[in-house]
Amino acid sequence: MRHYACAILLRNQRILLGKRAPHRRAYAGCWDVIGGKVEDGESLDDALHRELAEEIGIIPTRYERLSSVIDDGPLERGQATYHMYVIRSWTGAGPSMMDEEHTALEWFTIDEACILPDLALVEYVEVFRQIM
Repeated sequence: MRHYACAILLRNQRILLGKRAPHRRAYAGCWDVIGGKVEDGESLDDALHRELAEEIGIIPTRYERLSSVIDDGPLERGQATYHMYVIRSWTGAGPSMMDEEHTALEWFTIDEACILPDLALVEYVEVFRQIM
């Protein structure tokens, strides 16, 4: 099973989501949380810090783990576990797009995010509701 460290930035009662680029193999063109695969020998916290620096140019300073989401995904990718964190404060120049994984970053209220028709996983709705 693959493991991913995933961040939901929270600012002014809004959460940050990224629109996955059309070339992405999984969930292309969908709104998704920010994060990525935990590398061999890497802790969840280390992966969270690395992915946020690489993707949106921030370093989380205050965060907490919310829950995990299991994604059975297509057979060719296999099962994955997304370890979800809420990020309440950070340092750095971002959030801004630092790579080509996303075509947009946007802030949404929890209610707005929960009704997005192109949300990567419907299971995110329950995680978003845990934040407030």
